[in-house]
Amino acid sequence: MCAQQQASRPKRPRLPLDPATIRALALHYVGRYSTTAARLKNYLERKMRERGWSESGPPPDLDRLVEDFARLGYVNDDAFAAARVSSLLRRGYGARRVNADLRHAGIAADKAEIATRLDAESLEEAAMTFARRKRLGPFGERITDQKARNRAMAAFLRAGHGVEIARRILAIAPDDENLDDIFG
Repeated sequence: MCAQQQASRPKRPRLPLDPATIRALALHYVGRYSTTAARLKNYLERKMRERGWSESGPPPDLDRLVEDFARLGYVNDDAFAAARVSSLLRRGYGARRVNADLRHAGIAADKAEIATRLDAESLEEAAMTFARRKRLGPFGERITDQKARNRAMAAFLRAGHGVEIARRILAIAPDDENLDDIFG
C-alpha cells in the first residue's frame, strides 16, 4: 500500500479501557521501561483521560494497582533510584542535579536525599568526568578571560556540582601531569 493511500485512511478509534486492558497496559509499561510508582500512575491516568472508561461503575483504583505492582516487585523506587544515581554519576553530574532528577522521576524527597548522600571521592570523580566531557580545566585549553571562566563555572553549577570543586578543577592547568595529587 502506498503512503498516500495509507495517510488518507482514517485511524481506527481506540476502545475505552476496562479492568483487564488497564492492567495489561500497566504490565506492558513496566515490562518495557524502568520506572517509578509515580510515573506508572501518571501513565495510567493519562491513558484513562485519553481513552475513557468503558464500565458503568467507578474507574479502577490506580493507587491500589500501583501498590500491587510494587508489592510484586514490578516497580521498585529504591532500585530505580540506585540505578539512576549510578548512571548520572558516570555521566558526570553532581549531587544536586541527581537529586533533582530523582525528584522529577517521582521519588519521594526523603528517599532522594538518602540516595544522593555520596562520598567526596564519588563527587570528585563525577566532576572530573564532567570536566573531561566538556573539555574544561585540565582537559581543555587554559581559560584566560573572566567571561569564559564564568561560563565554565555556570556549566559546573548546572550539572549539580559545588562551587569549591568547580574552582579546584578549573584551576588545574591543562599540562598538569599529576591529577591524583590535586584531589588526594
